[in-house]
Amino acid sequence: MSEARPYNIPKRLVWEAYQRVKANRGAAGVDGVSLAAFERDLKGNLYKIWNRMSSGAYHPPPVRLVEIPKEGGTRPLGIPTISDRVAQTVVKMVFEPEVEPYFHPDSYGYRPGRSALDAVGTARKRCWATDWVIDLDIKSFFDSIPHDLVERAVAHHTDKPWVCLYVGRWLRAPVERPDGTHIERTKGTPQGGVISPILANLFLHYAFDLWIARNYPSIQFERYADDAIVHCKTEEEARTVLEAIRGRFAECSLVLHPTKTKIVYCKDDDRAGEYEHIKFDFLGYSFQPRRAKNRWGSSLSASCRPSATRPPRRSGRPSVSGGWRPPGTTSDWRTWLASRTLWCGAG
Repeated sequence: MSEARPYNIPKRLVWEAYQRVKANRGAAGVDGVSLAAFERDLKGNLYKIWNRMSSGAYHPPPVRLVEIPKEGGTRPLGIPTISDRVAQTVVKMVFEPEVEPYFHPDSYGYRPGRSALDAVGTARKRCWATDWVIDLDIKSFFDSIPHDLVERAVAHHTDKPWVCLYVGRWLRAPVERPDGTHIERTKGTPQGGVISPILANLFLHYAFDLWIARNYPSIQFERYADDAIVHCKTEEEARTVLEAIRGRFAECSLVLHPTKTKIVYCKDDDRAGEYEHIKFDFLGYSFQPRRAKNRWGSSLSASCRPSATRPPRRSGRPSVSGGWRPPGTTSDWRTWLASRTLWCGAG
């Protein structure tokens, strides 16, 4: 390894990262360079990425801001350039195997071999076993993640200084508005970046998963990125755990949404009590008391069952880096496509 290139990043790794970006397609970033345009000088463009990354001289350009519609407003997406997508994928391919084994088994979002359907299926079974659910909604999660805590967690899981270096630069890369002005970032990670889902999972692993496993070992939960539900046996336990989570998130610079976060009673024929909330949404599925029929057409007893909601609107949703779309209870296209195969009856 020469003095001019202090970081040993194989050229083959950059090539494989490009292949992944190509497979996921996606929109152009602030430079307006499409994938087709990038490929006109593919060898030269990949060499630039490798040369700059291996020498420590790679600085990510701003991400392009795109506002996409969601229920009740818009969601900001930060779309990186094609070159930056390749660079982020290089880091992802190295860092993901280092951190993945440490993640909690009930963390499902954007992890190899796990899906939103797995989370919904587990939640369905646990709603039958426990009477109460805490439906958590973190306000502006991706815009609130503190950089120092994320970088500390990344450094804990890798011995590669260039991974830490570039994660820090991506966290602080400015956002470019449609009018060309820039927004400097002091916290948060852009929704739309290849590396963002891993950083979000890593942050919530320490802020939530590991914390709740240590402090409430008997409490079960399912988390898909920033969407999470927590199962409790009694209303009193749910209220106690919710207040503890609220305090924990405050320590981590996160805020629970005051109206969307709620305690839900899993009402059915055997749990016939009354409560303000008997319904919650999780990853595109509505959980509420409903009856199902068996294979012979006979009606079964009512229980808290999930049912897929209406499909999301696809218009106005650009294809973003790494094939990743931001999570959401009503706008996650992945869960809708998968919902066609989930049977929500008894069993």
